[in-house]
Amino acid sequence: MSSRDVLQSLGLQDKAVITGLWQVADLERDGSELDRDRAAEELIAYAQAGFSCFDMADHYGSAELIAGRARQRLMDSGHLTDSSLNLYTKWCPQPHQCTRQAVRDGIEERRERLGMETLDLLQLHWWSFDHPGYIDVMDYLMELKQEGWIRHLGLTNFDTDHLSVLLSCGHEIATNQVCLSVLDPRALADMSEVCMQNDVRLLAYGTLAGGFLGKRWLDAEEPCSVPDWSKMKYHRFIKAAGGWALYQNMLHALNDVALKHGVSVSNIATRWVMQQPAVCGVIVGARITERQHTDDNSNLLSLELSNDDIAHINKAGELLTPIPGDCGTEYRRPPFLTASGDLSDHLESLPPVYEKQAIAGKVDRWRVSSGSEYEPICGYSRATRVGNRVLVSGTTATHGESRVIGANDFRAQTTYILDKISASLASLGASTGDVVRTRIYLSDASQWEAVSRVHGRYFADCLPANTLVEVSSLIGDYGVEIEAEAVI
Repeated sequence: MSSRDVLQSLGLQDKAVITGLWQVADLERDGSELDRDRAAEELIAYAQAGFSCFDMADHYGSAELIAGRARQRLMDSGHLTDSSLNLYTKWCPQPHQCTRQAVRDGIEERRERLGMETLDLLQLHWWSFDHPGYIDVMDYLMELKQEGWIRHLGLTNFDTDHLSVLLSCGHEIATNQVCLSVLDPRALADMSEVCMQNDVRLLAYGTLAGGFLGKRWLDAEEPCSVPDWSKMKYHRFIKAAGGWALYQNMLHALNDVALKHGVSVSNIATRWVMQQPAVCGVIVGARITERQHTDDNSNLLSLELSNDDIAHINKAGELLTPIPGDCGTEYRRPPFLTASGDLSDHLESLPPVYEKQAIAGKVDRWRVSSGSEYEPICGYSRATRVGNRVLVSGTTATHGESRVIGANDFRAQTTYILDKISASLASLGASTGDVVRTRIYLSDASQWEAVSRVHGRYFADCLPANTLVEVSSLIGDYGVEIEAEAVI
C-alpha cells in the first residue's frame, strides 16, 4: 500500500486536524468519570463538523470507552461509514509485557474498549530502550496486523535512532506521533529526513503548547501555577525554550501573521505545523464536555501561510533555546518535560534487563549475561564489575540468541549496541554517564560518521576517551562492535 493510500485510509490525506483526548484523563483525575453518553455525543458533533479523527490511549482515562460509545451510536443509527470516525489509540506496555500473549491481550483490550474488530491505527509507546522488548512487541503487532486486528501500525515518542532500528527490522510503520510546535521544532531535523526517506509521516501533538499558543496569553504575566496537566507540561517547555520573554516574542510574531489573515493566533501556530512536509496530521486537544473549538479550527481548512509568513515566525524561533535531545527524549532523561515532571522514579522502578550474578570465589565481583549464543561458547560475560569498575565486552547488535538487528544499517546497529551496553551498565549499578572509555570496531570505515553521531548522542554529557578503527571483518553479519569501560 502506498503512503498516500495509507493516509487516505486513515482520513489523513489532506493533513487533518485530529481531536486529542488526552485531557479526558485530566478531567477524570479526581476519580470520577465523564458522562459517556454526553461525551460521545460531543465526539459525534466534532465528526459532523468535519473533524472525524480522534487520538487517544490506553491510559487516557475513559477516552477509549467514550470513542467506542460514539462509534456504537453511529452504528445503531445507521450512520457509521468508513470515514465517520477514524480512531487512533496507543498501547504503552511495561517491559515485561513483550510476550506474544501479552501483546495479544493488550490489543484485544483496545478492540473491546473501542468496539472494533480492526483498529484503525495502533501506536506503540516504549518507556526505556535499554529494554529491547519493543522489537519483539513490534514483531507480534505485525502478526496481528496480518491477522486483521490492526489496519496500520504507528509509534509515539520514538526518537529517530530507534525509529531507524524498527525500520531496519522491516516493520511497517505508518506514523510516529511526536511533539512539534513553534516552540519545539526538534522533529523538523533528522526525524523528518528519516521519515520522508521511509514513507513514515508525523502526527504532531503539542502544537498549541497546551493552550499557551493562544491570544489570551499575549502580554500576560507568567503564571505562578497552572491548573491542568497539559499546562503543567508545556509551561516546562516554555522554560526550557528560553523562558517567558522569548515565548512572548514568539506570540507576537504569531499575532502579526494572525492579524494579516484575520484568524486566531492558535490557527497560525497550528497551520505552521501542518505545512511541514513530513506532517500528516496535527492533534489539537479537547476538553470535551467543557468547551469545543470546531468553529475556530474550521479556519485551518482554507488557511495557507506564505513563505513570508513562515519566515517571520521562524525568525522568532531562532531566538529560542533549542529543546534538548530528540523527539521523546523528555520521557526518558532529564530535563523531564512531562505533565508529572521527573520520571526517574518510574524509570528506575523498571526491572533490570540482565540479572546480576556474583562470581563464585571472588570478592566484590559480579557479572551479567545477555543470553547470546556466543557467550557460553567463547567463555565470557556480557559485562563484569570489579569494585567500582565495570567492563563491558565487545558488543554487537545481537537480539536474543542470534538475531542480527540492522544487518545493513550501521546507524541501527550502533543504536541497538549502545542500548545493550547501557542495559549492561545499569544491571551492574552504573550508567552511560560513568563511561570513561569506548572502543569502536567497524568493518567499513566509510560508515564512521553515522556510527560516531549515534555515539555522540549517547555520550555527549560524559565525553569518554574513544578509539575507532576499521577491521578487515567481524564475525557474523555485523558491521559494528563496541566495548566500554565505566568507573562508578
